[in-house]
Amino acid sequence: MTPAPYLALVLGVAILCQLVAYRLRVPSILLLLIAGFGLGQWVSPESVLGRDLLFAGVNLAVGIILFEGSLSLRFRELRGLSSAVLRLCSVTVLLAWGLAAAAGVVAGVDWQLSLLVGAVLVVTGPTVIAPIIRQLRPTRRVSSMLRWEGIVVDPIGAILAVLVFQALIVGGPDGALTTAALTLGRTLLISTVLTLVFGVLLEGAMRRHLIPDFLEGVAFLAVAVGSLVISNELQAESGLLTVTMLGIYLANRPGLRLEHVREFKEHLQVLIVGALFVLLAGRVSPGEVVAIAPTAALFVLLLVLVVRPASVALGLLGTEATREERTLLAFMAPRGIVAAAVTSIFALEIEHAADEARHAAALGGDTPQETLALEASAQRLEQLVLESSGLVPLVFVTIVVTVALYGLGVGRLAERLGLATTSPHGVLFAGAPVWARQAAGVLGELKVPTLLVSLAPSEVAQARMSGLKVERTHILSEYAVEDMELAGIGSLVAATHDDDTNSTAAREFGHALGQANTYQLRRQGEPLPRRSQPKEREVDQDEQRMTESRAKQQTASKLTARVAFSPPMSAPELDAATREGMQVRRTKLTDQHTLDDFRAREPDAVLMFLVVDGVATVVTPRTHLPQEGATLVALVRGG
Repeated sequence: MTPAPYLALVLGVAILCQLVAYRLRVPSILLLLIAGFGLGQWVSPESVLGRDLLFAGVNLAVGIILFEGSLSLRFRELRGLSSAVLRLCSVTVLLAWGLAAAAGVVAGVDWQLSLLVGAVLVVTGPTVIAPIIRQLRPTRRVSSMLRWEGIVVDPIGAILAVLVFQALIVGGPDGALTTAALTLGRTLLISTVLTLVFGVLLEGAMRRHLIPDFLEGVAFLAVAVGSLVISNELQAESGLLTVTMLGIYLANRPGLRLEHVREFKEHLQVLIVGALFVLLAGRVSPGEVVAIAPTAALFVLLLVLVVRPASVALGLLGTEATREERTLLAFMAPRGIVAAAVTSIFALEIEHAADEARHAAALGGDTPQETLALEASAQRLEQLVLESSGLVPLVFVTIVVTVALYGLGVGRLAERLGLATTSPHGVLFAGAPVWARQAAGVLGELKVPTLLVSLAPSEVAQARMSGLKVERTHILSEYAVEDMELAGIGSLVAATHDDDTNSTAAREFGHALGQANTYQLRRQGEPLPRRSQPKEREVDQDEQRMTESRAKQQTASKLTARVAFSPPMSAPELDAATREGMQVRRTKLTDQHTLDDFRAREPDAVLMFLVVDGVATVVTPRTHLPQEGATLVALVRGG
């Protein structure tokens, strides 16, 4: 197979796996690994793309992923969590490295390779953490800790693995320590300098509007790739730290707007992650997995039950993290693409180092002692090559098992700890008028979580007096958009008196809740959309002019959200209805009292929510309503 059809197949499989995973509510990476493993038995990625091109592409792709992730890391997220995050990215890493290396030795892995595997597996990474966070929807604190750990520890783990690898190649404690110290110093210096140079240049270009909006995404991508390559040329594997530091620097510059960049990179990241997992999984054969299975089983068991819980418990001791948060973090460490990529690269580098040592030994040294030393080094590296043959399948099995365990099991643990809701079905109201407070109260009686957001003191006071959960802030404030707790919330009803605010809020919260789950009230003065006419009926000129007039008056559809309730009502209309005595009440639809019976009894009712088994759905004119078996929440005439 030629590269073009193969890459098209990989991309198609990657996107299909992520779509299926979304529908089945399972970790997409699990399906990607399985699909890649199966595809690899038919056609090997190395045979199509070549080893050099494959791993060069993998290195660039991992750098782009880390840059994209680091652009979302804001220092303000660390309020009340600074010491916990700092310890997660330092003390916990060192503890995990030592314990993972010990686990490798216990499982029967060579002690030198155990040190290397332990360094590689301290990472979690955005490729596995981000999908689980999207599915899990944990609290802001937990989400911040997981994202910071996943993104920051990735380059740290890669650098740690480089230090261990170079120490293994050099051999001997004195030479190893000197090499490690020099490598670490060069890495930190190069990454810092390149971050400041490229960061200042990009920031200056953005502030002076030298880069047009439509080129911002690709400009940042080009700079990220360039800094990655330059850094790697100056010091091997330092590029990941450089792009991570660059992303964090840019994300925290005051007044720097990166919305276009983040949106571009989010779409690119989804594509890259899927393709990478399919490609790298295709390099592992069934025979390799079977051969390493007994060792891998014990090793992964120790990682999950001993290494991660112990490193988190000791690392976070005395920090701001609560007991529940520490418990969840202790059982949340899936391994991702950086572990797979770095392991594959090091396995090849060990072979390359052994070849060079063998060649040097064949040429001999200037003295008999040098010749003996070269031969001893060649023999040591040859043995290391034999031992490292199971390195890639061991890490592959670790990735599959940890993703499956944490991805499928962590949801129930998070719910029991009160830190997440795997199936969020709560309702967020932007605005807290009388009818919204009544609706929130009724939904609360049906065990549906609600949150009211309003800046009006009277609305906030009334909501609190009614025992409702309310935030006093503007729905478009930085706090509401970036920091407000949304755990358990599944949909938004934008119900302020400002239609433009409603539309903007629906679009903004669509990033977190999904555009299909954000609604707004009907815009004031905007006519209801007319039903489409049959194609056979001719449209006269007067009707065509009326249609064109409506098109000029109505707000563009791409600037508005789905319209809530049936029939759709504007904010003034709902306020007027409550002043006239209408109230929000619930009605259980049964075979004795069907939907038709309800409509006959309440012809003026405004249908708002449909609740089935504790899950609330916002009613729209297009919602299919059952005759029975659900609870209808509607604005009805009092009495």
